[in-house]
Amino acid sequence: MNLQGITENDIAEYLANTPGFFERHAELLSSVQLTSPHGQRAVSLQERQMEMLRDRIKGLEMRIVEMIRHSQENVGIAERLHRWTRALLVTADAAALPAVLVDELQHQFMIPQAALRLWNVAPAHEGQRFSEAVSEDVKSFADSLSQPYCGVNAGFEAVGWLPEPSAIASVALIPLRTAGGSFGLLILGSPDPTRYSADMGTEFLVRIGDTAGAALSRLTA
Repeated sequence: MNLQGITENDIAEYLANTPGFFERHAELLSSVQLTSPHGQRAVSLQERQMEMLRDRIKGLEMRIVEMIRHSQENVGIAERLHRWTRALLVTADAAALPAVLVDELQHQFMIPQAALRLWNVAPAHEGQRFSEAVSEDVKSFADSLSQPYCGVNAGFEAVGWLPEPSAIASVALIPLRTAGGSFGLLILGSPDPTRYSADMGTEFLVRIGDTAGAALSRLTA
C-alpha cells in the first residue's frame, strides 16, 4: 500500500468518518501507547482517555466551587442590602434619614467614608449638614450621570464632603433622583485605589441609588 502523500490530517479525517474502524480492529486500541500529560510514562489509549476525563471533571468541580462561592457572596450582599433598607423604612423622622442612610451603608458594606448632599429640599430641612449649598457644577454632574461613576479621585468637589478627603484614592458617585430629576449626590470613598474602578459593575450601586433616592425624596420641596 502506497502511503506517500498521506498526512496525519488525512488519517484523522478517515477515522472520524469511519466510526466502525475500531470495532473491526479492536486489538489496535489496546496496543496504542500515548505519553501521559502527568509525566513521560507511556499509557494506553484507555488510560489517556480516563486521565482526560478526570481533568475535565476536576475543571467542572472547580467551576462549581466558584459558582457556589459567588452564590454565597450574593446571598450575603442581599442580606446586607435588606438590613440597610429596613433601617431606612423604620426611620420615622425624615430629617434623620440622611445620617441613618450613610451610617448604615458604611456599617453594612464596610465603606471607609461616605457622605451625601441634597438640593431643592423643603424649607423645614434647610440649614442641615446634608442640605449645605453645592455648586451648579455638582448639580450638572449629577444630572449627566446615566449610571454611577466609579474611578480614581480626580479632585471632585464631593470628596470635600467626606470626613478625611485627603485619604481618598477612589470614589463612587451615585446620583439621587426622583421623577423630576436629580436632587442629590451620594459619594462613597476609599483609600484603596482599586475599591472603585472604572471597569467594575454598577448594578448594585444603581440599586443603592434607587433606594436612597426613594427614601430621601421625603425631604424635597
